[in-house]
Amino acid sequence: MSEVTTWYLETNSPAELNSKPQVAGIHIEEAKTKQWQLNRFLYQLVGAPWSWTDKLSLSEEQWAQYAESDDLRTWVALEGAAPAGYFELEKKAENTVEICYFGLAQRFIGRGLGGHLLSRAIEEAWAWGAQRVIVNTCSLDHPSALANYKARGMGVYRTEEKQ
Repeated sequence: MSEVTTWYLETNSPAELNSKPQVAGIHIEEAKTKQWQLNRFLYQLVGAPWSWTDKLSLSEEQWAQYAESDDLRTWVALEGAAPAGYFELEKKAENTVEICYFGLAQRFIGRGLGGHLLSRAIEEAWAWGAQRVIVNTCSLDHPSALANYKARGMGVYRTEEKQ
C-alpha cells in the first residue's frame, strides 16, 4: 500500500483570495432546496475518479441528515443543464467554514473552471460569515488540486502522511 499525504489548508482574510474569472458558458447556482439525493449524485459524479469512498456506505437517513443540515450549503456549476462540478460549505465552530467537497465532473477538467469554482466557494464562505475558511486535499486527488488551493491564496497549516 502506498503512502497518502493529506494537506490541510486555510485562508484567514477575504483579501488573501486570488480570484479567477468566470468561465464563459458556466453558471454557478446554490441548491437552495435541500435534497440529499442531489448531494449523493454530485459526490459520486465528481468523486468516483478520485476514489471518494467515505460517504458511499451512508444510509439514506444518514445522507439526509448530512446534506439537509442547516449548517451545509451546496452550489452546482452548470453548463446549460449539465452539472460541471460542485462545492459544499459547512459551518463549523468559531466562525470557520469548511469547503467539505469540491470538484469537477471529468468532462469539465482541463477547461479552466476549477480556479473560478474554487474562487466562488471561498467568496461564498466569506459571505456566509466565515472568519476562517478551511479545506483539505490529498495525494489521491487530482494532481492540480493542491496547486489550485494555493493559487487561490490558501496556505497549508498541517500535513499528515499515512500508509
